[in-house]
Amino acid sequence: MFDVTVFGSANLDLVVTVERHPLPGETLLGDSYDEFPGGKGLNQVVAAARAGASTSLHSAVGDDAAGDRLRSLVLDEKVDDAHLLTSAGQPTGRAAIVVSASGENSIVVVPGANADVVAPGALPPCRVLLTQLEVPLFAVQATLALARSAGTLTLLNPAPAQLLDDSLLSLCDIVIPNEHEVELLGGIDALHAAGVGIVIVTRGAEGVTISRDGAIEHRRALAVDVVDTTGAGDAFCGNLAARLSMGDGLSDAIDWATAAGGLAVTVAGAVPSLPYATQTTQFIG
Repeated sequence: MFDVTVFGSANLDLVVTVERHPLPGETLLGDSYDEFPGGKGLNQVVAAARAGASTSLHSAVGDDAAGDRLRSLVLDEKVDDAHLLTSAGQPTGRAAIVVSASGENSIVVVPGANADVVAPGALPPCRVLLTQLEVPLFAVQATLALARSAGTLTLLNPAPAQLLDDSLLSLCDIVIPNEHEVELLGGIDALHAAGVGIVIVTRGAEGVTISRDGAIEHRRALAVDVVDTTGAGDAFCGNLAARLSMGDGLSDAIDWATAAGGLAVTVAGAVPSLPYATQTTQFIG
C-alpha cells in the first residue's frame, strides 16, 4: 500500500535566467543556464517522497541519457519505479523555462515520451492519487476512474490549463488550480457544479483560497525571499497529497503544503527546490 501514487509527466528542464522576459520578436542575453530534472509528475512525486510519504510514479521517459538521469533520480528519492516506462519511439520530455530576476517564470513543454503514458491496467493500492495534465487526457481520466472505484482519494492539479469535461472533473475529490487555471475552468462554482468536492486555488505570494461545503477561506503565504517560482506549485501539491495520505486533516495539510511551497521559491530549479520534511517543520516553527 503506497501513501501516494502520482500519474504524470517526467521531463528534463532546460532553465535560462534573464533580467526580464523577452518581448515578442526580441532577443535577450541570458545570465545563466542549467538543466534540472522536472515535469509535474516527477516534481510532485519527489515532493511527496521528501515529505515522508511512500510513493509510486506512473510516467514514461525516452531511451536516452535524459531518461537515464530521471530514472536514477526516482530511485535515489526512494520512489517506486515499476511503472516508469521507457518509450522506444519518443525522446524524454523537455521543458524550456525562462526565469526573470524577480523569480517569475514562463515555460514551454515538449511532451516527448509523456505522450506515450497510458492508464495502468490496475492501480497499485494507494491512499491518494495525484495527477496533472501533461500526459494524455484520456489516460488521466481512466486512471482517476480506477482510483475512484478503489476508494482512493483523488487529487487533480489541472496544469497546464485546458478545458475539462464534467465527466473528468466529477472523478476528483480535490482540484488544485492556480489563479489563472481556475478562471479557464469557469471559476470555483463551476468546479463544484461539475462534482468537485474541494477546490484549492494557489495564488503565489497571496496564499491559497479553499472552497468546500459552501464556505470560502483564504490562507496567506509565509514571507520569503523569491529566487525561482518554478517548483512552488508542485511542492504544494506533492506535500498536500503526502500529508493527507499520512492522516492530516485538510486544514493542517494545507498549512504544511503552503509552507513547503514557500520554501520552494527560495531555491533555483524545480526538483532542487523541493524541501524535505525536516526543513518544512523547521520553517513552520
